[in-house]
Amino acid sequence: MKIFVINSGSSSIKYQLIAMPEARVICSGMVDRIGLEGTRLDYRAFLNTGEIRKSEILHIPDHAAGLLAVAALLTHPDSGVLADPREVEVVGHRVVHGGEKFSKTQLITEESKAGIRALFPLAPLHNPANYLGIEVAEQIFKDAKQVTVFDTAFHQSMEPIAYRMAIPNEFYEKHGIRGYGFHGTSHKFVSEVAVKLVQKPDSKVVTIHLGNGCSMAAIRGGKCIDTSMGFGPMNGLVMGTRAGDIDQSVIFHLINELGYSLDEVNSILNKKSGMLGLTGFSDMRDIRDEYIQGEPKAILAYQLYAYRIKKYIGSFAAILNGLDAIVFTAGVGENDYLTRKLVCEDMGFLGIFLNESKNEAHKKGIGEIQKSGAQVKILIIPTNEELEIARQCFELLG
Repeated sequence: MKIFVINSGSSSIKYQLIAMPEARVICSGMVDRIGLEGTRLDYRAFLNTGEIRKSEILHIPDHAAGLLAVAALLTHPDSGVLADPREVEVVGHRVVHGGEKFSKTQLITEESKAGIRALFPLAPLHNPANYLGIEVAEQIFKDAKQVTVFDTAFHQSMEPIAYRMAIPNEFYEKHGIRGYGFHGTSHKFVSEVAVKLVQKPDSKVVTIHLGNGCSMAAIRGGKCIDTSMGFGPMNGLVMGTRAGDIDQSVIFHLINELGYSLDEVNSILNKKSGMLGLTGFSDMRDIRDEYIQGEPKAILAYQLYAYRIKKYIGSFAAILNGLDAIVFTAGVGENDYLTRKLVCEDMGFLGIFLNESKNEAHKKGIGEIQKSGAQVKILIIPTNEELEIARQCFELLG
């Protein structure tokens, strides 16, 4: 079964064409920095004649243009892996917010599409992009079954004490206002790898997903106990353009005292805050360059970014009553040694001791970067949301 997986983030599209059940990757790639200057399209195909790589800098203003560019590469006469788009049997889509209605992987129907649209306000940077991916894929892969895998599903194991909010009951009972959690596909994938490395069936693991969007999860024995994101994907850590945790009084002050509208405040907190608001850049690579050059705003932003992660590690260690491993994953977590260094500094009380030379030397793949004899493993585990999505699609349809 050939499954084409589309993983649309807020500013990127990762994709893989995977043959299941053997989990053989036929091609993979990424469209990065969508809507920004210098959008990069990477493509890697594995053919009988050998491996082909392509990388282009294009003007890609939105996710629809990105998917059309990827589709053109898939069927390109020289480097494509498909003679016809009809060879794709299933398209698997990552959808960020499933609410309480969507807790399992499922076939896409007009009813489910309407449900995804209804959740746009809860994930305004993601669900519209995810939905657009579905719409474009239905036009490109006309004969394929379209399947959704929801980011919120993995966190359904949380107990009410973790997901309920201390507001009047009717808001939960009538309107479903509660914590849901996100990046569940990534947290599930890397935590399963971590459990094998820790070699404890009841292992206590904190997973740290750091991309343009960022979240953490407390996982015991492979099940999510708590997570940093809540009702929508704005809460918790400092992110590329999102503020993360914020005093609610600030929102009222912006509206009542400074005259901002609700829509303007929503835009500020979702699209103009986080690292962008602190530095003028949303991409961590740009901010690291500024940090190295001694730019004060970048230094403060990095410190604040790491400080928030450290606070969640401490609170999750308390919830888990111990800690066996922390896991860094996703674009920043896997590739930014500086973030890992700042997060792991002065964490000896929890048994976290970083081997700085291993941290700086790590390039790719799974890595253990704790000091010898340290109580807590510090793991770098590349996430593979696309493979996890393909597995869930195959389990549904195979």
